[in-house]
Amino acid sequence: MHSVIDLEQLNTCFMFRKIVLLVLLIAAIDVVAFGSELVLPDSIAEGYVRLGERHLHRAWAELPDSVFAQFKKNGNRVNYEGLCFDRRRQLSELVMAEVVEDKGRFMGDILDGIRVHIAEPWWGIPAHYSKAKPDHNVQTVDLFNAETASLIAWTRHLLASKLENLAPGLCDTIDSEIEHRILIPAARDKYWWKGAGMNWNPWICSNWLACISFCEKNESRRADALSQIENSLQRFIDAYPDDGGCDEGPGYWDRAAASLFECMQWHDFKNIDRQKLQRMGAYIYKVYIGNDYCVDFADSHTNRSVQQLNILYPFALYVNDITMRQFAAHMFCRDLSAYYGKSGNFPTLGREVMFLRHLNELMAEQPHEPLLEEVWLPDLQIMTAREHEGIVKGLYVAMKGGHNDESHNHNDVGSFIVYADGEPLIIDAGVGEYTSKTFSGGRYDIWTMQSLYHNLPRINGVGQKDGKQYRATEVSHTPKLLSMDIANAYPAEAKVGKWLRTVMLSNKGKVCVTEDYVLKEYLSPSQIIFITPVKPQLKRGKVVLGKHAITFDRKALVADVEDISNLEDSIISGMWGTLYRITLTLNSNTTTGKIRYIID
Repeated sequence: MHSVIDLEQLNTCFMFRKIVLLVLLIAAIDVVAFGSELVLPDSIAEGYVRLGERHLHRAWAELPDSVFAQFKKNGNRVNYEGLCFDRRRQLSELVMAEVVEDKGRFMGDILDGIRVHIAEPWWGIPAHYSKAKPDHNVQTVDLFNAETASLIAWTRHLLASKLENLAPGLCDTIDSEIEHRILIPAARDKYWWKGAGMNWNPWICSNWLACISFCEKNESRRADALSQIENSLQRFIDAYPDDGGCDEGPGYWDRAAASLFECMQWHDFKNIDRQKLQRMGAYIYKVYIGNDYCVDFADSHTNRSVQQLNILYPFALYVNDITMRQFAAHMFCRDLSAYYGKSGNFPTLGREVMFLRHLNELMAEQPHEPLLEEVWLPDLQIMTAREHEGIVKGLYVAMKGGHNDESHNHNDVGSFIVYADGEPLIIDAGVGEYTSKTFSGGRYDIWTMQSLYHNLPRINGVGQKDGKQYRATEVSHTPKLLSMDIANAYPAEAKVGKWLRTVMLSNKGKVCVTEDYVLKEYLSPSQIIFITPVKPQLKRGKVVLGKHAITFDRKALVADVEDISNLEDSIISGMWGTLYRITLTLNSNTTTGKIRYIID
């Protein structure tokens, strides 16, 4: 038995690339493909249906104004976001279940969901809104106003005939709401993100494009919007590092470089540099550690690699990157439905549908985990190195330079991380729950943003300072070795003239670190700090971390351990469980010295 789902052709409203008719069949047989038809294996089709079934006849979460107002009152943004994103997830999973099953079983809940969303005065989140109470007459285009609009537009497009049969006029109502909330304000207002070199720019533009495609009736506004989007995207890619590295970190890659690609998938913007786009895509596997971990410098709410398979594989095809394609196949072999469930704060319908038309190609790919032996990103000043190409076993090290005013910045110039056999040993803790403080003048009061909670020196009792002038100098890279002077990352009160840090992965599989320093004045003992999720044990000249250790000269350094587990923060505790801070305090009170230690 099988059911046939006819997704109406994704027609072009302007210069979109042609997309063939997509037919999905649910069949209890091996995967086969022919013509323009695509056969979904039961395991995949049932995954979508199961996600939708969780929401059958389920009540829709309330979004009280009192919860919206919490951000202005006490800085809490996650309570409202949790309720808001739960609604979006519920609707998107119901829609995909109906698209795949095509029996009308989910339509009642989908209709209720559309009406619930339309009843919301504003589709964004309180952190991005000027008022303490949402107002339908005040439509600001933020990330989630745009993304929700795209969700509703895609729902309208995929289920248009069913919606009109069950609720005549609803599609016109959707068009009117999207015009009011997105199409008019996005085209009319001079938003800062239109010229930004960070994720807001392509993230919003990609969703704006979807709304233009399905709901824009005004030809003049459509043409103007396309021109604005092209200019915005050009500014974004021009500001992006030439090495393709994402200074916002892997956690934001899927809404930075990947959203730029998503725009390209929608519309053929002629002037976008395809070679640079390829480098931007390749970043995501260049910072892949193994065992699903990635290098998590900058803000990161997960220590895992990219979860957005539905954008990774189409991106890989577009830039014809075989390593990226095989990386997607490696992820696909694990569980496709699990990736749909993790495709963002809530699943993105457009990405999922566009991805499914490439499913046959993905299933024909040779899976391969991209375990690169070494990587050097000269603009970001990030080095990664592992003992052997293609092998998780052994030590892996990554180190960064840069400056302390990067997007989603932490004060972490010169910090490094170490993984052993693909598991975390010396780590970057990432970032906890966002609050009003996170993107305010008090950002660096938060412990996860401070250099004192990264793998860095505390010089004369002083940590690094935020600002673009606080940066690495004299940066030198050779294979598996990175050296830089990090003195300029510290403020004047640190009284440091030079702090040359060299990190090397030796041929014997050891991470060898040298701290060569010159102080202008000795004020207090300097320290070397490490953050680890592995419970340390102190021994003579060693800090033992399970099967591994930091070995040092006990005449030069004194070790101490502090439990810094932040179990009140669900994000941090979810990533690491427990956390410890190791300090190696310098015994010497001289103003010059050279310290060496080994991690093996």
